Amino acid sequence: MSRIKNLIAEPATTALDWKKTDVGSVFVSNYPPYSFWQDDTSERVMGTLEESGDPETPLGLYLHIPFCRKRCKFCYFRVYTDKNARDIDRYLEALAQEIGRYAPYERFRGRPLDFVYFGGGTPSYISVKHLKNLVARAKAAFPWDQAREVAFECEPGTLSQSKLEAIREIGVTRLSLGVENLNDAILQENGRAHLSKEIHEVVPWVKALDFPEFNVDLISGMVGETWETWFETVERTVEMDADTVTIYQMELPFNTTYSKALLEENGSDVPNVADWETKRAWQDYAIERFLEADYEVSSYNTLTKRDLPTSFVYREALWRGADMIGTGVASISHIGGVHYQNKTGWEDYLGDLEEGRLPFGRGFIPTRGELMIREMILQLKLGNIRPSYFSDKFGVDVLKNYRTTYSSLEDDGMLSIEEDRIQLSRRGMLRVDQLLPRFYDVNYRNSRYT
Repeated sequence: MSRIKNLIAEPATTALDWKKTDVGSVFVSNYPPYSFWQDDTSERVMGTLEESGDPETPLGLYLHIPFCRKRCKFCYFRVYTDKNARDIDRYLEALAQEIGRYAPYERFRGRPLDFVYFGGGTPSYISVKHLKNLVARAKAAFPWDQAREVAFECEPGTLSQSKLEAIREIGVTRLSLGVENLNDAILQENGRAHLSKEIHEVVPWVKALDFPEFNVDLISGMVGETWETWFETVERTVEMDADTVTIYQMELPFNTTYSKALLEENGSDVPNVADWETKRAWQDYAIERFLEADYEVSSYNTLTKRDLPTSFVYREALWRGADMIGTGVASISHIGGVHYQNKTGWEDYLGDLEEGRLPFGRGFIPTRGELMIREMILQLKLGNIRPSYFSDKFGVDVLKNYRTTYSSLEDDGMLSIEEDRIQLSRRGMLRVDQLLPRFYDVNYRNSRYT
């Protein structure tokens, strides 16, 4: 408890610190911001698909399963909680068709999948029968037996022992369990569908099936969190002995239940969201506790068991410019340097596929310089970058081009600069999403992210 007292007392020490968690806070996942994407890029996307692909560029497949038992009050993803069995059948049929439609394009000829990611929503929501059928059809189009990683997101309350066995059977190598917190009152307040007893029931089943990598997600700053509840959640997560632990900080993008309540100020419905200083202190405590438990830092929000051969291929490949086919409603693709998103409406997405069209929505065609900035800021979230990587790949001296920004961040204690290494400090890593916009082109600064 002495460590907790010390962290509570630690003051903010820089003007870069954000105080209040305002609506619009973002998790940086791409560049330029999505608000600059346009609806008239489908012709360019089709041209890119018809061109030959670089066999040296890793290729991934993302499958969006948008169904959930409940919608979390902090969720900003495209998810549905009101779909019946017929709706789910229809969606999964369209998803399988979409994957199949990509397979003949020249862009993917002779390129095996390097990684596969089942995201959501809740991939573990669907039945074993649905899952096996979807996988069989997807693998017929894009075999993935040689993929380095097949990642799969799970919500504890949707799992049974038999469903976990099926998930293991389809070749999943990285199982990610959305624990988020282990206090039932906090889980209920934030709209989570599961309770802690379901987590404790599931973990032994996961361990018994010996997945190559078992990840647990936590969120620092859920509504109702206190130092005491966070301390208990961290201790109980340490006891789970997962291979990796990912700790997010609570955000308030515009389209969440909590954000709408704050913007409308609905009296007692307005949530009390922890400020950034408190969330960072909670995450900092968790990092220290996991380091004591023989973990090591692998990115700004991920810790891995020391000396365990773990990796997150999906993340690291995307942050180094991999191609990825994003399938499912509202999914995002990165192909041949072009970014685009599927249509975000249920009927719009399904209708296009049922009429024989790929469901292209908005997109963006970045310049080579913008692609370089994208890789630089995303790789900074790993905690360090090597300038030589960018000079070799893009012919850009990032230390020279961004001398003022890097020097300012170094002066503020956010990073250190060595001969061929830019290393974020702990303080910098805890604030990285708020630091990255400093590298944006002036045209994209102070704009809405989504």
